[in-house]
Amino acid sequence: MNICIFGDSITWGSFDPEFGGWATRLRNYFESLQGDVQVYVLGVTGDTTTDLVRRFEVESRHRDSEIIVFAVGINDARSDYDTNELFVSTDEVRHNLDLLVTSTQKFTNSIVFIGPTLVDESKTIPVAWEQGVSYKNEHIEKVSREIMEYCEAHGIMYIPMDDLLVSSDLYDGVHPNMNGHNKMFMRIKPQVEELL
Repeated sequence: MNICIFGDSITWGSFDPEFGGWATRLRNYFESLQGDVQVYVLGVTGDTTTDLVRRFEVESRHRDSEIIVFAVGINDARSDYDTNELFVSTDEVRHNLDLLVTSTQKFTNSIVFIGPTLVDESKTIPVAWEQGVSYKNEHIEKVSREIMEYCEAHGIMYIPMDDLLVSSDLYDGVHPNMNGHNKMFMRIKPQVEELL
């Protein structure tokens, strides 16, 4: 059985040098069981739902995915520091979710969305690594709600993350550290196992 996990730098495992992030922990967990579960971690730094729509079908087609996990949204919720405008509007997020789910259903109906994590705003308004960019919890919650409501309306599994991490779980205010990634792994693992 193949599981593909699509997402951003948090999915990729940024700032968890020892274990590679929550998604790699999930891959390692299934590998340790010596079963037939293969996990592909397909996180790309900075990805939004728009970016994921562009690359999803090509990357999933060749992997015969039976379960597809999406962990996106936090980069959609980025905002311009001066105008407060989101990088991806909630209308566009909803449209992108439709495109992703429609594409996914060509391969499988086993779909999971992981909600975005909240940030430590004392470090993210603005962020130090990208000029003029902020991450605000009110925007993340708006995108998170959009994803959750979409999943509820379409009978898709949704795993919330907006109540999980605290400031000490974040490396730079946005990305989880090792402890934050472990908390995410512990919440996500049993939900994904239910689909096997």
